Amino acid sequence: MAKSLHAIVADLDNVPYSDTEPALHAIILDKYHALRVEGIDADLGFIPTTLVRRIPWPERDWVVVEHSRAVVLMTPPEIPASCSLRTQILEAVVHRMIEAGLTGIRDGWRDERFAVCGPDGDVVFEVERSASAYFGVVTSGVQMLGYAIHDDDGDEHGRLRLWIAKRSMSKQTYPGMLDCTAAGALAVGQTPRSTVMLEAAEEASIPRMVLETGLRRSGCISYFHAKGLRPQFEGDDDSVVLLLPEVEYLYELQLDPGTVPRPTDGEVEDFRLWDVDQVLDALRRGLFKPNSAVAIIDFLIRHGMISREIEPGYGEIVTRLHRRLPLPWRQSWDD
Repeated sequence: MAKSLHAIVADLDNVPYSDTEPALHAIILDKYHALRVEGIDADLGFIPTTLVRRIPWPERDWVVVEHSRAVVLMTPPEIPASCSLRTQILEAVVHRMIEAGLTGIRDGWRDERFAVCGPDGDVVFEVERSASAYFGVVTSGVQMLGYAIHDDDGDEHGRLRLWIAKRSMSKQTYPGMLDCTAAGALAVGQTPRSTVMLEAAEEASIPRMVLETGLRRSGCISYFHAKGLRPQFEGDDDSVVLLLPEVEYLYELQLDPGTVPRPTDGEVEDFRLWDVDQVLDALRRGLFKPNSAVAIIDFLIRHGMISREIEPGYGEIVTRLHRRLPLPWRQSWDD
C-alpha cells in the first residue's frame, strides 16, 4: 500500500512532543532512565529501564537513581574529569551489555565512535557506534544527493534527475534498499564536509575536484525515532524500544552529464538516474532507507517539487524534519 509523504516522515519522527501529546510522551519516557554525567546540567541520553536492571553499575563510577529514573556517570574524586576517562567507563558498560546478551553490539562493532556533547557544545564522552542506540544519545550523519538538470522542454520539475543508489545486499543495515547518492555516519574526528567528501569518493567514485568545486551544504534535518514503537504504545509492554534522536547534515551536488557515479567499495550495488516522479513513486512504495527517504523529501521541498499546494501534510512535514530534540547536540558544521 502506498504511503503519503507525511506518513513516511511521521513514521520516522514518531516520538510525540511533551507539550502536544503529554500523556503518550509520559508513557513512553517512563520506560527509560535518563543518562546523565556529574557536573553537567542536561540529560544526554535515554537507556531502557529493562536494560538498566539487567547489568551491574559499579558504585565507584555510577549512581542509579530510581525515583527520578536516571543513571549518573560519576568521576572518581582523585581523577580530574575528562572525555577520555568517561569514554573508558562507558565502554566497560558496553562490554557488560554484550555479556548480558546484546550480541548485536559485538557483531556490528565498527571501531567508530560518536561524540556526545553537552549544552556548551563540548564533547562529554564518546560511544561505539554499534552501541549508541542503547544509550539513546544524539547521533549524526551526512546525506548527499547528486542531481542533473537535463535540457528537455518543460520546467525544472520535468528536467531534474536524481542519482539514486541501491544498497548492497551485503550491508549490515537496510540491504538492497534505495539510498541517497552518498551517505554515512559522522564519527569522532570528522566534520560533516570531510565525511561526505570521503563517502562520495569511496561509494560513488566522484572525483575530488568535482566535489571541491560543486559540493553545497543545504542545512540539516532532525527527528526523534523510537525503534520498535507500535502505533498504540501499551504501558505494560516490557519489550525494549530504543530511542534514536538523530541529526543529518545535508549536501547536494549538481553533476554534468559526463560525471556518472559508479560503485567502488562494495557498499552500493548500482546507481540509477531517476526523474522526480520515479523518485516519488519509490518513496511512497517504501523502497528507500528511512532516513534517506526524509533527506530526499527535504531536497524536493527545497527545490519546489513538494509544496503546500500539492501536499496536504506540507506544514507538518517541515516541522517534523526540524524537530526540537530534548538532548543537546553540537549545532556547528565545523567546515
